[in-house]
Amino acid sequence: MNFKKVSDISTSMFKKGFLKLIALFCGLLILGSPAALLAESKPKISIATGGMGGVYFVMGGGLASLLTKYADVDATAEVTAASVDNCKLLGAKKADIGFVLADTGYDAFKGSGAFKSPIPVRVLAVIYPNKNHVVTLEGKGITKVSDLKGKRVSTGAPGSGTEVVAFRILEAAGIDPKKDITMDRLGVAESGGALKDGKIDAYVWSGGVPTAAVLDVSASPGIKMALLPHGDLVDKMNAKYGNIYYPSSIPKEAYTGLSEDVIVSTVPNVLLCHQEMDEKLAYDTVKTLFDHLPELIAIHKEATNITLETAASSTFLPYHKGAAKFSVKGLKVFE
Repeated sequence: MNFKKVSDISTSMFKKGFLKLIALFCGLLILGSPAALLAESKPKISIATGGMGGVYFVMGGGLASLLTKYADVDATAEVTAASVDNCKLLGAKKADIGFVLADTGYDAFKGSGAFKSPIPVRVLAVIYPNKNHVVTLEGKGITKVSDLKGKRVSTGAPGSGTEVVAFRILEAAGIDPKKDITMDRLGVAESGGALKDGKIDAYVWSGGVPTAAVLDVSASPGIKMALLPHGDLVDKMNAKYGNIYYPSSIPKEAYTGLSEDVIVSTVPNVLLCHQEMDEKLAYDTVKTLFDHLPELIAIHKEATNITLETAASSTFLPYHKGAAKFSVKGLKVFE
């Protein structure tokens, strides 16, 4: 037997085996590196926002970015029909955080309006106010909400908080939205396009100021946008639906072509979650929001209206117990 040959073969096999082990070890190191393991271990959370062209979508994307960067989660902002759908997604635990109008959130909590039964939503923070826009064009002979009777009006996307508040504004003006108008149910971007194309006479939108899709209408050549004042309808709205609405102004500088400030009905926005959300996640969400608020303001200036005072102003819905632990300089915010 040629022992040298056998020895050479054994050495060769050893070298190949050793190299395979090295390769395998390196692969395991890469797959099992701290960064990779951290990425794999980060919990995924979903933030329900709204339609493209609205403030919810932009700000929700910003919040998702901040939470991913600072709160040790992998957060994604999801396009939705907004408030009503967002509450339903929270109730079904298909979303973790939802941008919601306070009036819709209140309905969800009670199980009224668009909701067949109560949904156990909780407040993380009250954020910025939504100003209710009733948008039309000059030259249509529409100067007040009651003039919309007999007109073609978009009341917002199905499942949106805009639709809820649109019905309430019209009702307060003496209009039955199911009988007295021809109703379209379009999102804000689609509503703006339909108004510019002459397919509708007006539309309702509830959102931050400025809203990109409304700004687009106001800046379109050959037309002049008008916003209908309706702050005088707030008392009627509150008398039926609870003390949630209040009058405020959309400043004339907000949109191209406005000649004066417009007094409108206003409703707070809230960040909601399910009551069973992990306490640490609820706390971290609120902490990240306020620790890094300037970064959110850089994404959308409506975030300048998010303050500790407004965050703690909910009298209509209870706070999540994790959010209630958030404090600033030793003082509890949500007390």
